[in-house]
Amino acid sequence: MPTLEEIIARMRTEPRGIRFVDLCRVCDRYFGRPRRKGTSHRVYKTPWRGDPRVNIQNDKGKAKTYRVKQVLRAIERWEYEKHSA
Repeated sequence: MPTLEEIIARMRTEPRGIRFVDLCRVCDRYFGRPRRKGTSHRVYKTPWRGDPRVNIQNDKGKAKTYRVKQVLRAIERWEYEKHSA
């Protein structure tokens, strides 16, 4: 099982082909439990105003590429705000 650091590194270099369960692990670590858990979607709450959610989607066991990029942007913002405070 890959570590979270390995998954995030792969998300940055190769966002296509990320397993949905791996993206869920990353989101669980950064954003806590999902607000909503459906069959193909999970919605995570983020700590900032505006669009305070991350929505990830399962596509036959893989995460949608644009959702992987959305999670990366949210992680970058989370880390920036964490270190700026």
